Amino acid sequence: MKNKILWILLALFSTTLNATQENGALSPLPQQARAAHFAARVLAQENYEHLPFDEKLSSAIFDNYIKELDGEKLIFLQSDIDQFANARPQFGLALLNEDLSIPFAIFNLRQQRIAEHLNYSRSLLAHGFNFKEKESLQPDRKYATWPKSKEEMNDLWRKRAKNDWLRLKLAGKDDKGIVDILDKRYDNSLKSILRIKGDDVFQIFMDAYATANDPHTNYFGVRAAESFDISMKLSLTGIGAELQYKDEYITIRHLVPGSPAELSGKLKAGDRILAVGQGEKGPTSDVMGMSIFDAVALIRGAEDSVVRLDVLPAEAGPDGTHQLVTLIRKKITLENQSAKKSIIDVQDGATTRHIGVISLPGFYRDFFAQKNGDNDFKSAARDVSLILEEFKKEQVDGVLLDLRNNGGGSVEEAIELTGLFVEKGPVMQQLDSKDRVKVDKISAAGTPVWKGPFGVLINRASASASEIFAAAIQDYGRGIVIGETSFGKGSTQAVVNLDRLVKNDKPDFGELKMTVTKWFRINGDAIQLRGVTPDIILPMFTDAENFGESSFDNALPWGKIPATDYKSSSDLVHIVPTLIADHNARVSKDKAFQDLQEDITEFKTQRKKNLISLNEDERRKEREAQKAKVKLRKNELAKTKSGNSSEKDAAGTDASTRQDDGLLATERNFTNDKDADKKDSADKDVLLKEAAHIIDDEASLLRAKR
Repeated sequence: MKNKILWILLALFSTTLNATQENGALSPLPQQARAAHFAARVLAQENYEHLPFDEKLSSAIFDNYIKELDGEKLIFLQSDIDQFANARPQFGLALLNEDLSIPFAIFNLRQQRIAEHLNYSRSLLAHGFNFKEKESLQPDRKYATWPKSKEEMNDLWRKRAKNDWLRLKLAGKDDKGIVDILDKRYDNSLKSILRIKGDDVFQIFMDAYATANDPHTNYFGVRAAESFDISMKLSLTGIGAELQYKDEYITIRHLVPGSPAELSGKLKAGDRILAVGQGEKGPTSDVMGMSIFDAVALIRGAEDSVVRLDVLPAEAGPDGTHQLVTLIRKKITLENQSAKKSIIDVQDGATTRHIGVISLPGFYRDFFAQKNGDNDFKSAARDVSLILEEFKKEQVDGVLLDLRNNGGGSVEEAIELTGLFVEKGPVMQQLDSKDRVKVDKISAAGTPVWKGPFGVLINRASASASEIFAAAIQDYGRGIVIGETSFGKGSTQAVVNLDRLVKNDKPDFGELKMTVTKWFRINGDAIQLRGVTPDIILPMFTDAENFGESSFDNALPWGKIPATDYKSSSDLVHIVPTLIADHNARVSKDKAFQDLQEDITEFKTQRKKNLISLNEDERRKEREAQKAKVKLRKNELAKTKSGNSSEKDAAGTDASTRQDDGLLATERNFTNDKDADKKDSADKDVLLKEAAHIIDDEASLLRAKR
C-alpha cells in the first residue's frame, strides 16, 4: 500500500515545475531519516501525553503537515488532497520506517503548484483588469474548501492579482509602474522556490509531527535550534546586521547599535551583500541566490575572527562599484529585545505623578553563559531589577510592567521576577505525567526590590512565563492586572539536544522541545485554556476565537488541583471596584480611547465579513472615508489639546489608520519602512497611557487608605 501511495504522489509530480528544473525535486537525506526515527522514539517515551503511533496520531501529523503547506487552501486542488488522503492513516510510519519519501513528494507537488499559480498570475498582467465589475476577494480562506478544478483555482489567483493591482492603483501608481512592480514580485516569488532546501521540508514535517502531540511540543533542526538558542540568551557572535531579501539580493535591513557592522561606519541599511570571505585571505563564497539562513551561517563565526564582505552599496546600480568590508566578529547583545524603561507623567488635578513603565518582550536567560560561570549572564529578572533600582532613585509613584506580546521563555526567570515584587512564597505548581506535584518557590526570600503600587499589562499574546508571573501577582494581591485575557498556555517544556543523547560530534539530529508538566496557579487553578483574566479589561484587536490556546484542536484540558500554602494581601481587593469605576469614567471622556474602540469594532466587523471589494469605486470610497476620519480626528485633537490629549494621541490615531501603499515590506525603502514601524508602535500608547492612569489611581487609593 505504501509503495502504491508513493507511486501516485510521484506521478503527480512527473511534470517538473519550470522554476526548479535545474536543481530537480527535493529529496530527504539519510541522516534526516535517522533523526526522524530517533526523535520519534524519544518523544513517544518522554513527552507528557505519551501518544502511541496509531492511526489517530498519523492522521493528526498528516493534517498538521497539509495545514503548514496550504493552510489557506490556495495551492492544492481537491484532487491533490484526495490523492494524499490515501497516505493519511499511515503517515506517521514515515518516521518509524525511516522513509520520508511521501512527505517530500507532497512538498514537491506543492512547489509545482505554486509555480503554476505564479506563472498564471504573471500572465494576467499583460491584459490588466476590469475594476468596474462587482466582485470580491475572501482574504481568510482557512475555513474554505480546496478548489475542485483548475478553473476555480485560477479564479482565486486572478482575484488575488487583481487586488494586488488595485492596491497599487489606489496608492497612485500608473499601469506601467504597477506591471513592473507585480511582475518583479511574482518573479521573486518564483525564484524563492529555488532557495528552499531539503532541510526546510524536513523541519516542516518534523514540526507537524511534534505539534500533533500537543501545540507546544516542537522539533528544531540544526538551524532552527540555533535561532531558538539566540532568542533565549539574546546574544550571538557575528557582525550585528539584520538581513532580508530584496530584489534577489541579500540586503542589510538594520544594523545593531554598537555592533562591528555599525561601528565600522562602512555599512548601512540597503547595502547588498554579494559574497562572504573567511579570514583575511580565506575562501570567498558567492551568496547570490543563497538562502538567508545559509548566508547568515557564513557571516557568523568565532568571536574575534575576521569576515570579509563583498558589498554593493545601496545607492549603486547593479553594475556599480563593489566595496570590500573587513570586520572582526564580536558577541552581539540584542538589546532591542531586552527590558526597556520609560516614565509616563500622569496629571491628576494640580498634581503630576510619575509612573515607571518596564516593557519586557520575553523571559530570556543565557543558560550557556550561566553554566560556564559567567556571573554577568543575560537575565530578564536581573535587567528588570536594575530598572526598578533606577525607578526608586527617580522616585516614581508606581510601576507598570508591560507584558503585551510577551510569549514567555524561561520559567526560572518568571519565578525570580516574582521575587522582585513578593517577599517570599510559592509562585507556581507543576504536575507531571505521573500526577506528582512540585511547588516552585521564590529562591531567595528577602526584601522585594519594589514594594510600591504595581500593575501588569497583558494581552492575548501574553503567554506561558508571562502568565505564570501575572497569575502569581494576581493571587498574592500584589498588583493590578490590566488588559485582555491571556493566551492560556499552562504547560512547561524542556529542550532535549538529540545529538548529545547519541554523542554526535557533528550536529545532525537537532533538538526537541517537549511538554513535561502542566502548571497551575498557587490557588490551584490551571491557566491552561482559560488564561489569566485581568482585573480591569481593556479593548484589544486580537481575536480570541482564532488565537490562543483554546484555538488548538489538541490543547491539553483545563484542570484544578488543591491550592498551595500562600498568604494573599487584601489591599487591592477592596479598591478594584473603584479603579474600574474611575477607569470607565475617564475613558468615556477620552477621545483617543474612544477612537481606538471605534477602530477595534470596525476591524472586527471587517474580519467577520471576510470580504474585500475588487470594485474600484467602492474601494476609493472606503479609502476616502478613512482619510476623512483621520482628518476629523486630527482636527478634534487639535481643538481639545489639553490635559487629556497629547501629541502621542494624535500619532497613535494616525498610525492606526495609515493609508495602504500596496507594497510588500521587501519592496519599500528600508529607512522609510523603519519609520513607519515606529509610527505603528505608537498605537499602543493609548492603552499604555490608560494603564498608567490606573496605576496612578491605585497609588492614590492605597495612599488614602494608609
